[in-house]
Order: sequence, then C-alpha cells, then structure tokens
Amino acid sequence: MRVLFVSAEVSPFAKTGGLADVALALPRSLAASGIDVRVVMPKYRAVGDKTETREETRLSVPVAGAEKPCVVFSGSLPESEVPIHFLGNDPYYDRPEIYGEGAEYPDALERFTFFSRGALELCAALEWIPDLIHINDWHTGLIPGYLADHVVPGLESARTLLTIHNLGYQGEFPGDQAAIPGLSESTLEPYWHRSKLNLLKGGILRADLVNTVSPTYAEEILHEGAGLEEALRAREDSLFGVINGIDMDEWDPATDSHLWATFDKDDLAGKAENKARLQEELGLAADPAAPILGVISRLAEQKGFDLVMSAFDRMMELPVQFVLLGTGSEEYEAFFREAQTRYAGRVSSMITFSEPWAHRIEAASDMFLMPSHYEPCGLNQQYSLRYGTVPVVRATGGLRDTVHPYDSATDDGNGFLFEQPTPEAFLDAVRRAVDLFTQDPEAWDRLRRRGMAQDLSWDASAVAYRKLYEKTLESA
Repeated sequence: MRVLFVSAEVSPFAKTGGLADVALALPRSLAASGIDVRVVMPKYRAVGDKTETREETRLSVPVAGAEKPCVVFSGSLPESEVPIHFLGNDPYYDRPEIYGEGAEYPDALERFTFFSRGALELCAALEWIPDLIHINDWHTGLIPGYLADHVVPGLESARTLLTIHNLGYQGEFPGDQAAIPGLSESTLEPYWHRSKLNLLKGGILRADLVNTVSPTYAEEILHEGAGLEEALRAREDSLFGVINGIDMDEWDPATDSHLWATFDKDDLAGKAENKARLQEELGLAADPAAPILGVISRLAEQKGFDLVMSAFDRMMELPVQFVLLGTGSEEYEAFFREAQTRYAGRVSSMITFSEPWAHRIEAASDMFLMPSHYEPCGLNQQYSLRYGTVPVVRATGGLRDTVHPYDSATDDGNGFLFEQPTPEAFLDAVRRAVDLFTQDPEAWDRLRRRGMAQDLSWDASAVAYRKLYEKTLESA
C-alpha cells in the first residue's frame, strides 16, 4: 500500500500544535508496519537547517490562473527512513511565521492552494502514484476536489482519508476568492458555506472517508460541529474516530535528557527530585507535601482558562502550588502574570513555550490540569500519564477516551474528570485530587503507577489507521 501523508505541520520542522506531532509519529509507525508512506509539507522558513535535504525536482503549480514555481527538497523524518518532501516557494513560505503574524496571512488561500495542488503535482513528477492520500485539516481540503476534477494525470485511482484534528479551524475565505483554487464550478459546490469558501467543509463532503482523533469527538461533532453539523451528519456513515498515540521514545521519563533526574514506574525517586528542582528553579517554596498543579497549553478559550481564572483564588486556598507554561490571549497572559505576583512562592507563570520546560513540568508536577471546553484528542494528558502526573480534565472528546475516573471503592481509574464546563465543577475535581494526594499517599502512588504502566504508543493507533486505509480503498 502506498500512502501520501499531506500535512501543513510536521514536527520538528514546523509546529504549532498536536497536528505536527501526529504527522511525525504516525507515518513512522505506518512505515514500521510495512506501508510505503511518504510525507509532504511546505518548506517554511522555520524548516531551516533542521534536517539534511537535497533538491529533488522542480515543478510548476497553477494558482489563481498563474503558474507558480516550486522547488522540491527531500529528506527523511527524524530517526527513520520515511521520506519527507518539502514544497518550496519563497514568496509563499519564506516568512517569519507558519500561518501569520498576529493574524493569518492575507494570501492564506493561495498558500494552501499551492500546497495542495503541489502535493499532487509532486506525485506525477516523481512517478510515485499513491493508493491513498491521507490529508489533514483544512489546509489540505482542496485535494479531494482536485482529484474529482482529474487535474493531475495518473491519480485517477487514488483515494482520500481526511483527518480532522480540530474542527475549530476551517479555512474559510471570502467568496470573491473562489477562482484561486481553479476548481470546476460543480466540484467547488460542496466548498460553499454561507456565501464563503470553507475548505474543511469541502474536504469533509468530498473525501472518501473522514476521521477525527478520538471516538468521543467523532460523536460530539455531529451535534456540536462548529457550524458544520449538517455536512458531518451527511457523512456519518463514513465518519470514524481513532485516538492519537504518543511518541513513547521522546516522552520517556526513564531516558528523557531534559529532566534533572530520570525515573520509571518502579522507582519514582527521580520524580521527587524533579519536583524539588522545579521548585528551586522557579522560586517556589521547597515543600514536597504541596501538590504542584501543572498546565502546559495555548492560552486560548478552547482550553478552559475562563474556568481556571474564575476558580483560581478558591483553588489557591488549597495547599497547592501552580505552574503554567504557554502563550496566547493577552487577557490570559496578563491574568497569570499578575497571579504570580499575588501568590509569590506558590505560582509560577512562564509566558513562553519551551520544549525542555514542557518535559520538566510534566515530570515534576503531581497533577496536570486540562479543563478544555472541547478537546479533539489531547496529547498532554497522555504525556502526564506517562510521567506519573495525574490528569484532572473535563470529560470531553479525547480526554474522556483516555482519562478514566478514579474510583476509591475499586481502586481503579487513572485520573479525575468533571462533566459540566463550570468553575465549580472544575474546582470540585481539583479538590478531589488534592484530597487523595494529601490524605491517602498509598492510593495516590497506585494511581500514578497505573497511568505509567499504560501502553500509550502509536502501535494500536497505526493498526486502526491501516484498517481505515483498507476501508477507504474498499469504498472505491
């Protein structure tokens, strides 16, 4: 089976969220299972010298009625032999950011028209014809349209699977830009949404199969689909959910070079040392008995920071410390900066992003807070389980699928959940976790070791995706 994996982000070359991690880990797992998989992404400035590449070929890509030059560079995914192709066009991609500076770049439709059409032109140029094209999010939503219009000879038999990583981003553009992709009028019809072009909607309606990154999220979006409920319900019989795995090598507390001390489920002494070092480095009180509540996140409304802010002072009445790492909304950034001042020695707000610090906070924290309003899958709750950090999450999307409520009667479960998106429900879950931590250390120890013993690898997910690929090809 030949699979072309098309993604606007691939870690470590360009990353703003979980899509990039999936686009690295899943192709490597697919290749290990015997699938002939290749990855393609834009050659952003951020790619830089993060990998050795060679110039593979040169293409001409039609965008908005004009031919745009494309230089293709090729390399391999880190620690693998999986080929990755970078589509280069300096006017489109040699920019400071991936998507925009403060706001999305105004020529976004042109940039991702070039990417989607260029990915297909690449197949023809390399004479490598995929059986299936795995497209991801709105950036690649035009690809099924191009296949329907047969614009690239040789790809008539290729089928498409669209993975929705986050329905909140849809690639919507003014109707007067409709000529930019160059699709026929009939093919373009499913892309129209309330007098605008919506690339995700068109992808949903035109792809052979569609999936999201957790079974619960696949059910939720049929009723709360960010305006695309009708399109999603039209594809209900072809809509599936596959939970993301995590990179068990990159996120391994036994070998993690970012940590002050390594540890595993059989010896947690290193976790206690990481906690002590984190408190020292961030100016928190040296108190092993105070549970550290960790947060690593984009500071966005989706992530439930309105709940955290409303409950914050009541939460800090508990014997806890709070550590945050992330950037985003100015309102949220200002709140957490001010909280660090008000709760000196108990709160540390790192308004930045740092991969090493993300690993250290996961390792040092006792609990991880993820009160999302919606969460297609979520990776941090899985990293937390791996590092013996108990997740406290809202029961939505992939959080519901991966975090199972602690039950004191059966001594079962791996975390704490709350249902309603209210400050009171969030605070109740935090209190339950803190009570167990402070009142029953032995039960807490069993709880975190259970999480660390789980198999969170991509192996099971890769098997599920292979079955989806086979189903997609059968659907032809």
